[in-house]
Amino acid sequence: MFVSAHLDPFCRENLPPPSQWPDLRLREAGLDYPERINVAHELVTRHVLAGNGARPAIIGAEETWSYAEFDERINRIANVLVRDLGLVPGNRVLLRAPNNPMLVAVYFAVLKAGGVAVATMPLLRARELAYPIRKAKIRLALCDHRLTEELTEAQKLEPTLQRILAFGNGDLERLMAKPGYADFAAVETAQDDVCLIGFTSGTTGEPKGTMHFHRDLLAICDCYGAKVLKASPEDRFIGSPPLAFTFGLGGLVLFPLRIGAAGVLIEKAGPPDLLAAIQGHGASVLFTAPTAYRAMLDKLPPEGLPTLRICVSAGEALPKSTFEAWKAATGIELMDGIGATEMLHIFIAAPRGAIRPGSTGIPVPGYEARIVDADGNPVPDGTPGRLAMRGPTGCRYLADERQRVYVRDGWNVSGDTYIRDADGYFWYQARSDDMIISAGYNIAGPEVEASLLAHPAVAECGVVGMPDAERGMIVKAYVVLKPGHFGDATMVKALQDHVKADIAPFKYPRQIAFVEALPKTQTGKLQRFALRERAIEEYRQAKAG
Repeated sequence: MFVSAHLDPFCRENLPPPSQWPDLRLREAGLDYPERINVAHELVTRHVLAGNGARPAIIGAEETWSYAEFDERINRIANVLVRDLGLVPGNRVLLRAPNNPMLVAVYFAVLKAGGVAVATMPLLRARELAYPIRKAKIRLALCDHRLTEELTEAQKLEPTLQRILAFGNGDLERLMAKPGYADFAAVETAQDDVCLIGFTSGTTGEPKGTMHFHRDLLAICDCYGAKVLKASPEDRFIGSPPLAFTFGLGGLVLFPLRIGAAGVLIEKAGPPDLLAAIQGHGASVLFTAPTAYRAMLDKLPPEGLPTLRICVSAGEALPKSTFEAWKAATGIELMDGIGATEMLHIFIAAPRGAIRPGSTGIPVPGYEARIVDADGNPVPDGTPGRLAMRGPTGCRYLADERQRVYVRDGWNVSGDTYIRDADGYFWYQARSDDMIISAGYNIAGPEVEASLLAHPAVAECGVVGMPDAERGMIVKAYVVLKPGHFGDATMVKALQDHVKADIAPFKYPRQIAFVEALPKTQTGKLQRFALRERAIEEYRQAKAG
């Protein structure tokens, strides 16, 4: 480790011991970063100093910021953080907003001031927000003024959060306008100082905080961005994933900024909104999930999308039928990929010209991948097994015993079952844990179960993913009701509304089946695999007629 610039040692003290880290292969990836590097300076200020400050950097619904204008906003917010709010390097800052220019500005201001950004999804409820506040010991939050209500409720649940400063209503903006705030020298952070903590749901339903360094944000740009995506400074990037997802952070912000291109940020990214924004802003690089590509097919304008040239698909398995339909409609081959919050971004993907429909692809240059059995031993090509990977980025959980599960013998081992063919291409088979991936969102079945069990009518329940033609998978709940309650349409709606109000609405069960009993082991443990098999069979029967 290098000498940290963090005055608040929380992150260093809560990293897993180095013996539990994956094998981080920077030299093998051809990466060599200086000991001191601040990613905000590297991705924004560097372009200004190089004379490219007039180039467009961030494009929103109402305004476009050049690199120079973006840099000044970052500086002003960084000064507010340090001078007015007392932030010191290493402090964690919770961020909450839809995808818009100010969210990126506050994100980079935290990084430039040596802080640690903890971005959260706009749809999260108070109870879900309280967890990262408690886990990461967060005292300060910067929040879009339209989204403060749930955060204020979370503060009541977790008073560790001492200050919420809103933006968009003038609160932060008034402080930013102070004289002398236009310049800010980036904190000289170490390349391995933590700069972001991304929270991801695990199979137990309790989120895991993944800790990433300043150099990690550059590494994904210099591996996937430079060697697979191969975009140009003239490109305009656009997409649907929230910036709290590292898929969105990389695709919409980091990759364009690394090469001096522009990112287009839209708050509403449903298929019609996304298509309109692609046309309106002349976007050329698109990041979204297979579900969105399918949904856009019958909404494509007659003239097509002439500015679009690169389309990246991730977040869930890409069906071959979707690949073929999109290519037929647009002439563009979807670039499939698999990433993980633990790895920060995509680590398997084929570049244009080497894509095989139905396959996720090959390891991104700088990364290695293999298929292993339950004991971590490599299996022959053509044999299903767990996907294991290593490279310049990797899993470092925030004070979490599950580090031992995800990292084995230096390899990151995902919850995905894959097959590798003789040519080295990887083919997705299924999830090997209780995670449900629906329309690109990761949903932990046990978390939905916990929400349902809080309803007074529910005695027991089991939640699994059910195949779905539109969303890839949907959340299906099997529910045993308490005596005196009836499993009718009214109860279905009541339970769905309860979950929507309790946790993020996208996690609600789209189908609910009322059953007399759940399948269990002799020790009373829920057999989710039996429910998964039942859901698959029900899907097949419904599809057959």
